[in-house]
Amino acid sequence: MQEITSNNPLIKNQLFGHPTGLYVLFLTEMWERFSFYGMRAILTLYLVAKTTNENSGLGWSNMEALKLYGWYTMFVYLMSIPGGYIADKFLGQKKAVMYGGFLLIAGHTILAFQDMWSFYTGLVLIILGVGMLKPNISTMVGGLYQKGDIRRDKGFTIFYIGINIGAFLSSIIVGFVGEKIGWHYGFALAGIGMAFGMLIYYFGQPYLKEVGNFIGNSNKETDKKVLNKPLTKIEKDRVIVLLLSFLLVVIFWGAYEQAGGLLNLYALEKTNRVFMGIEVPASWFQSLAAFFIIIIGTSVARYWANRKLKGKNASSIFKMLTGLIIMGIGFLFMSAASIQFEKEGSSAMYWLVLAYLFHVFGELSLSPVALSFITKLAPVKYASIMMGVYFAMTGIGNKLAGLLGESASRYGEFSIFTGIAVFCILFGLLVMLFRKKLDDLTHGAEDEEEYLIKNKKYV
Repeated sequence: MQEITSNNPLIKNQLFGHPTGLYVLFLTEMWERFSFYGMRAILTLYLVAKTTNENSGLGWSNMEALKLYGWYTMFVYLMSIPGGYIADKFLGQKKAVMYGGFLLIAGHTILAFQDMWSFYTGLVLIILGVGMLKPNISTMVGGLYQKGDIRRDKGFTIFYIGINIGAFLSSIIVGFVGEKIGWHYGFALAGIGMAFGMLIYYFGQPYLKEVGNFIGNSNKETDKKVLNKPLTKIEKDRVIVLLLSFLLVVIFWGAYEQAGGLLNLYALEKTNRVFMGIEVPASWFQSLAAFFIIIIGTSVARYWANRKLKGKNASSIFKMLTGLIIMGIGFLFMSAASIQFEKEGSSAMYWLVLAYLFHVFGELSLSPVALSFITKLAPVKYASIMMGVYFAMTGIGNKLAGLLGESASRYGEFSIFTGIAVFCILFGLLVMLFRKKLDDLTHGAEDEEEYLIKNKKYV
């Protein structure tokens, strides 16, 4: 077993027990997610807002808005495959993140203009920008840790909290500006947030010297051997496990991403949003998931780490399946909300709060764990591409979410919410029966962590 050593510059240059570069990436991604989730919080609301309103929108139907939302969010993540490929073959992750950030700034800025050409052009630029930035910045996080470092999962959770600080702030700030002042001011504010992120990334480069560099034409003989060598049987098995785990990702995000579509519209149209005499903006409910992640994120990560320290089952596959089941349970609260709406004409806010809380418990057990899992199992020469495939599966999940949201117009919210809950719970329990076989196909990719834990050789 390889012991974690202290002669690596990433180990020497630390802050709060983690590589300093983690916090550079944390803040960069925080502002990128501020821009992305800020725009997402008001997109469907802008689309359905009547053209005759003082703060006029496009006047689309709910079905039309959810259809565009589904296509947009799918392509945002599908572009991660070419984004990862470009990084692996031509640029390296570090430069790909920089170019992606510039595209995002341009996209959000163009959305500030009130023309249909600027609306669609802005969406296209955002799609391209996220595709370049998202898979590569996540891969860089994994590169900050040596093989077998138990801190890797915690590092991804910290990184994930950064994502959700941005999401929380954007839903409150951009949501308020968009709904109460003007939709296009909200879009512009999202672009300003991305600009802050790129400034942090630029000035934080000294802490990222060892990660994200282009190695496709490396002069190092060791790098050439790694890049040119065909995949071994073990590597192929690990890729198979990753591809199978991506099925969980599609299902999870197909359910979870009702947040920006169906749940967003449900909060707007069917939820009693009056609290202490003040009407809560519908977009503010988008901040709940991010708020819960910030509050309980480290606690969930600590729970899984302590479970592993005690020798209990804490494999990535087990965590991901547990997350899917818990998230499914959260939709049962929305089923209850639908029943209350049918009886009383509106539903209470606490149903949405409880649903988002359970969704977050599920998300924290699946999403950051999946990101870390990829960096453990993916062959080095396909690291960014595999991360890109992960985000592409997230995109397909988003499209599935849009289709499910559209179908609510035909089948009703109760049927959709209950169907999602039952399917996620049963599917998670079914795959749990084959978990041991999937763990075996990783060929001990996570065993090194257990060895280092037992021998107290982790940092």
